[in-house]
Amino acid sequence: MTTYDATRAHIFLYTFKEGMLSALAHDLKLEVTRADVQIDEAAKTVTAEIAADSLRVVTVMKKGQEARDELGPDHFKKIEKAIVDDVLHASKYPKIRFTSTAVREHDGGVAIEGTLELHGRSRSIAFAARRVGEVWTAQLDLHQPDWGITPYSAMMGTLKVKPTLQVSLSVPAA
Repeated sequence: MTTYDATRAHIFLYTFKEGMLSALAHDLKLEVTRADVQIDEAAKTVTAEIAADSLRVVTVMKKGQEARDELGPDHFKKIEKAIVDDVLHASKYPKIRFTSTAVREHDGGVAIEGTLELHGRSRSIAFAARRVGEVWTAQLDLHQPDWGITPYSAMMGTLKVKPTLQVSLSVPAA
């Protein structure tokens, strides 16, 4: 079994704005800074545990590209606090966990099914991972309301985050 922490297993979340005043908002790239991912190739299992309070803003995104220097560190800290306190309620739900129930070779990659525990709820999810050079990568969409999460909104809902966010994962190939 191989264990990766957040320095070797990279987990990014991408949020997207919507609403009447969305021109004032920012799409964001967030990074998980505390996580443990365990992969057991022999047993064909994957588990992950993420600290819900470990999301950090990496950068603002514009048209799918990183847009550095759009916001400063003070804005990032306010956004991170809102995510941890008001969206994820990390003091009540401190851990996000994934446990695979099936891992199978599929179309040149691996199909992974499992249970994601998030915000006090458990749901089945499935996604594909593929090897790109010396790294395994996977992407999936998460619809926040499926886990009882109300996406962030401000200004009486005229400025908000779309309910679906993207998750991108990568770990070194063994």
